[in-house]
Amino acid sequence: MRKQQSKKPVSGHIRLISGRFRGRKLPVKNVEGLRPTTDRVKETVFNWLMQDVRDAKVLDCFAGSGSLGFEALSRFAHSATFFEFDKQVAQQLQHNADTLKVDNARVEQGDTLIKLATPAAQPFELVFVDPPFRRDMVQSCCALLEANQWLSENALIYVEFERESTPTFPENWAILKEKQAGQVCCRLYQRT
Repeated sequence: MRKQQSKKPVSGHIRLISGRFRGRKLPVKNVEGLRPTTDRVKETVFNWLMQDVRDAKVLDCFAGSGSLGFEALSRFAHSATFFEFDKQVAQQLQHNADTLKVDNARVEQGDTLIKLATPAAQPFELVFVDPPFRRDMVQSCCALLEANQWLSENALIYVEFERESTPTFPENWAILKEKQAGQVCCRLYQRT
């Protein structure tokens, strides 16, 4: 007789590709809409940011798997703040931070756009904006980052969005790099 398979969602993992946690795998909850940044795209992004991660205060706006924020911590970022809407995913992020024994990671569970609608306690030098696709959040997120002092003077902002969408970005953000990978458009901006 065959064993009945569990209907429990299968979790995956992310791999840290460089730095002090190179090669470490961290578990990721299987949640609808969660799509970790692929290793190939992550490698490109961190090649773009090679000189700018060390000692940076990082904000991962729609953290999900935490792939970008944990990669920044692995590459000696000063600190990383993770905003995540889903409670289970936020708990997994905290568990992963505890597993890595990093005391400079802060996980905040809640709606990112609501959090960004209030003035920042401190500005960030490196921000990742990779919201769930097809929810039209990129433009609002970027406008709130700019309007409520979430960004340092020359902050770098990495944004991922659907290739077919056409969000408008703040006028004082200059595109430094751009790449398309499948359905995804990746851009690196600098606040001027």
